[in-house]
Amino acid sequence: MQVAELINTIEEIAPLEAAAPWDISGLQVAALRHEVSSIAVCLDPTPHSIRQSFDLGAQFILSHHPLTLKPSLPTKLDAYHEVLRLLLRADVPLYAAHTSLDVNPRGPAGWLATDLKLDNLTVLEPVSPPDADGHILGYGLAGDLPHPQTVEHIIRALESILDLSTATLSGPPPGKIHRLAYCTGSGSSLLAAAHKAGAQLFITGDVKYHTALDAEIPLLDVGHHSLEEEMMRRMCHVLQQRAHGVAVHFVPSASPFRTVALS
Repeated sequence: MQVAELINTIEEIAPLEAAAPWDISGLQVAALRHEVSSIAVCLDPTPHSIRQSFDLGAQFILSHHPLTLKPSLPTKLDAYHEVLRLLLRADVPLYAAHTSLDVNPRGPAGWLATDLKLDNLTVLEPVSPPDADGHILGYGLAGDLPHPQTVEHIIRALESILDLSTATLSGPPPGKIHRLAYCTGSGSSLLAAAHKAGAQLFITGDVKYHTALDAEIPLLDVGHHSLEEEMMRRMCHVLQQRAHGVAVHFVPSASPFRTVALS
């Protein structure tokens, strides 16, 4: 498959023109090669993920997070330098679908709404007017559950998919949940929008102390890694269906946060 064709396929799912102005979605590291037969998909372009990708024979790497949001000269022998060294030596391009993927609720960013069978969906922070089919690009989704559920029931459902070892619950005591909202990654700034959309529970990551203290609805912080790791796993499945004739591999990762276990 041509590299340009593959990038076009990615951008049909993660429209680059809809990425946030502060973001650096798109090609991160260019390469001389024009064709690829194997792709790796990962959450973070760390040296470990890059090496795992090479072990799988990857000739193109798609990550969610950019290599850096503040490009700089590789003057230090750090992870940034090592990733550049590995990619350039192997002549393997790196592409990041960051907020360009986050804003498409019809793509992998909508996976949790699909799994929980949410209906009557509302985008929390639109970034585009409705298209001809009425679809809107934007961050976060709110939707109605098939039937009212307790937060404990919802957490049990999430446990079968996500690592909730560092999850926390804040805000007022939850009752029965009819409608919930979520945003992958660090989405606590959308808490007010979730409340306005009628959500009785908001699921996201990276919740700060005062946000939790002032929350008007129950707030389930599952961590930055959890929802996005699964989103990229789903992105891998989408590419397996669309990138014909190319092997597509998922490179799993672990959250950098660990629970404290005292003996």
